[in-house]
Amino acid sequence: MPEKDRTSLTIRRPDDWHLHLRDGAMLQAVLPETARHFGRAIIMPNLVPPVVTAAQAAAYRDRIIAALPEGMKFTPLMTLYLTEATDPEDVRAAHAAGIATAVKLYPAGATTNSASGVRDFEQVRPVLDVMAEIGMPLCVHGEVTDHDIDIFDREAVFIDKILKPLRKKTPDLKVVMEHVTTQDAVDYVRDNPKNLAATITTHHLIINRNHILAGGIRPHFYCLPVAKREAHRIALVQAAISGDKRFFLGTDSAPHTDAAKLQSCGCAGIFTATNTMSCLAEVFEVAGQLNKLEAFASLNGPMFYGLPPSDDTITLTKGDPVPYPDSIETPDGPVTVFNPGFDLHWRVTG
Repeated sequence: MPEKDRTSLTIRRPDDWHLHLRDGAMLQAVLPETARHFGRAIIMPNLVPPVVTAAQAAAYRDRIIAALPEGMKFTPLMTLYLTEATDPEDVRAAHAAGIATAVKLYPAGATTNSASGVRDFEQVRPVLDVMAEIGMPLCVHGEVTDHDIDIFDREAVFIDKILKPLRKKTPDLKVVMEHVTTQDAVDYVRDNPKNLAATITTHHLIINRNHILAGGIRPHFYCLPVAKREAHRIALVQAAISGDKRFFLGTDSAPHTDAAKLQSCGCAGIFTATNTMSCLAEVFEVAGQLNKLEAFASLNGPMFYGLPPSDDTITLTKGDPVPYPDSIETPDGPVTVFNPGFDLHWRVTG
């Protein structure tokens, strides 16, 4: 069937390989938005305090499961926040026990709640060596934090200054470059097929930096890494729709209340959990590659992580515009849902 005539698409139930759920009341409010459509998600550990140890990860996992509404099936895949004091043997034990799926690297100061991150990468070498030995992936926030580096260049500089030396010293380490935003990152992944993959967010497939800045500052489009030029957005779309097994979905859906976003120093993060599958279907349809959506959202991620794809399926149906809410209400205040700037005609119907 020609893409333009397709009105229904059934794919394996997707997974989200980069997700923020927060904790407490916020967790309870936003978790259903992901669990409604996704079977599993890699859960970010940048709480306050961060999830550093196996015991903390197990306790957080239990809180997530307890917050899951009755009748919903969802598996949180936990990560450990890498610090210069992380115990390699605790990481080994967490992986062996099935508590932690991956370890998350935040360069100190790179994004929300990253103050406990890594400054001296040699200090975490023993942890990386253990991870390479046991096949545990490292999820990387790939930006340098030097104040003299332009914010639009920080991903490219990270690749050259940090990631290339890190991977050269530990070539057997599996690395996921999370939420890539540049042609530089896409090219680096394509040119280095061994033990390297990248996640791409929903919003970076849709917005560029003009959406944030042109005609007025739009805080609900502000995220880290920040959106880049249109040429970089196009490179991300081409990677996502290519079917290349090294690229897969990681929404980086990050809930902040409007009060936290709309202030003199607003928080970085875009909340896309509610409408991600509709947004992706539109992007892939416009590109004429709806048949590649399943690989990007449901197959490539499990393959890299060594997990089976879901046995369940979801069906997306095309019709009238979907009336998604402007925001999700939480006890802490409303969280604005990502607005792609165009009507969404695809909805999950089964």
